[in-house]
Amino acid sequence: MMQRHKYEQIEWLEFELLADFPKVKHAVLLRQGGHSQGAFASLNLAFQIGDDSEHVTSNFQLIQNQLKREIPGWKQLVWSYACHGKALTHVQEDSPPILTNFDGLITSSSHVTLMMKHADCQIALFYDPIHHACANVHAGWRGSVANIYKETVQHMQQTFGSHPADLLVCISPSLGPEEAEFIHYRTELPEEFWDFQIRPTYFDFWAISEFQLQALGILPHHIEIARLSTYANARDYFSYRRDKVTGRNATCITLL
Repeated sequence: MMQRHKYEQIEWLEFELLADFPKVKHAVLLRQGGHSQGAFASLNLAFQIGDDSEHVTSNFQLIQNQLKREIPGWKQLVWSYACHGKALTHVQEDSPPILTNFDGLITSSSHVTLMMKHADCQIALFYDPIHHACANVHAGWRGSVANIYKETVQHMQQTFGSHPADLLVCISPSLGPEEAEFIHYRTELPEEFWDFQIRPTYFDFWAISEFQLQALGILPHHIEIARLSTYANARDYFSYRRDKVTGRNATCITLL
């Protein structure tokens, strides 16, 4: 079960799988404690979706202050505008803070925080404790179809020498099976996904991700899936499928 934490107004979840690795800081940020109003209330971390940019900037400042407080020597926050594809990039200390058209960020640089945003999509954190490297990956249904998790493992193998059996993978709260309806699944989803219907047109993407990861050589006990539905919990999570006009949660990981 994920552990819930709070400091001042900011609330977040942490994965049990990473609890025994003190050189890794991570957080699934919840939606409370920010400055945004209305449909974006309150810790919305996405620009260009209709929220007041000053509110979003203030929300970012809250997160950066929290990172500075928790991580001595913290350097910077790097995030990307996701594009629902499978492109990844290697983040280093001199990388720009804002990237475009990448759904995954990988790094072995310490004190650099990788952030990806989401509102129903999965965010997967990969950690290689042997090479002390990590990835932060955004996967909507299109990312699952493109198998961005396979792309991530290959990038980590090529860049850091990571071995799949060593990797730990944690998947954030996301759209649950009870809400993941795909009426046109025969044209949108590959046949290998069709066995994951819990009832006609509704799909268990948590199980699909687990299937994909294990097929890549990730050990079952090295996978933690939150199995918390963003759609079903409006207090903690933004949900595009539930609300359409809404904010974005964020998930972060930092190596020490």
